[in-house]
Amino acid sequence: MNTFERIYEVVRAIPKGKVASYGLVALLAGNPRWSRVVGYALHVNPEPIAIPCHRVVTKNGELSKAFAFGGDNMQRALLAEEGVEFLADGRVDMERFLWSGSEDIYK
Repeated sequence: MNTFERIYEVVRAIPKGKVASYGLVALLAGNPRWSRVVGYALHVNPEPIAIPCHRVVTKNGELSKAFAFGGDNMQRALLAEEGVEFLADGRVDMERFLWSGSEDIYK
């Protein structure tokens, strides 16, 4: 499995209503230094419906200004549809909505 495929496997595992940071996705995909690679992989996501890249945010809960499928407003709308709530400053409430990553993604 190549690097992007590993990243996509992790992102597919993020449950609806939860988010993961780029760093967490990188760690679970096999290398904690791949945060930027995660961003590149999500920008060229070949299956946006099957690979829910809108669930990946910064470690501080900030949305991606470069969200590949409609910008940060679209990312916010998709997350809100799933029940994710935001703080007053527009960031995701990471204390409540951060995915633990504990599920076995390689079942």
